[in-house]
Amino acid sequence: MLTLDGVSAAYGLSPVLSGIEMRIEAGEAVALLGRNGVGKTTLLRTIIGLHAAGGGKIAFDDKPITAWPAFRRAQLGIGYVPQGRGIFAQMTVDENLAMGSSAHGARVKAAPKTFEKIYELFPTLGRLRARKGGVLSGGEQQQLALGRALVGEPRLLLLDEPCEGIQPSIVQEIEAVLLRVRKELGVALIVVEQHLDFAWSIAQRYYVMQRGTVVASGSTAADDQASIHSLLSV
Repeated sequence: MLTLDGVSAAYGLSPVLSGIEMRIEAGEAVALLGRNGVGKTTLLRTIIGLHAAGGGKIAFDDKPITAWPAFRRAQLGIGYVPQGRGIFAQMTVDENLAMGSSAHGARVKAAPKTFEKIYELFPTLGRLRARKGGVLSGGEQQQLALGRALVGEPRLLLLDEPCEGIQPSIVQEIEAVLLRVRKELGVALIVVEQHLDFAWSIAQRYYVMQRGTVVASGSTAADDQASIHSLLSV
């Protein structure tokens, strides 16, 4: 589904990514691991088109998308939930979800029936659909950010630390939803995550990054978490 071949990126003259090789198959979940500052967020932003690749190639369904703008990648079926959620604080839950439908190329009005699948996945949001995003708790905002991305019916969803600052009970809800999204809807996932327990619970494979490059990859079924810890300390 998604292939990265020698992808590099920089901020000005400072290189951030170098020679990234990665492949994501349809319907699979992949964890992207590494310490803060190794380039994980930049990699997601480069995949979705919010940061320009300085070299290499990105392909989705064998289509070269390296030069495509973010909105075209979204229309192709790539969704993104950024770190910090990025919801619209002055819009209601319904209105936030309506913004997610713009990935189809046209805004859909916030009609209750439009979002029933999202409210099935996140019942709390259904009860808060008329409430403004800015007054939701951190966990509720994260659910809203996920729901907004799913309204666009992505085939690949990029998630940047979805459990950051979230209470354990909400983390369990998010884990259950992501498992359903992958298994029932067939959505592939790339999840940046610091918590290995969470990563191992939803991902079939992992990549470890150090200093802007991939240094290890493997199967979460074959490799235990202890073998990864030393790589995450560099």
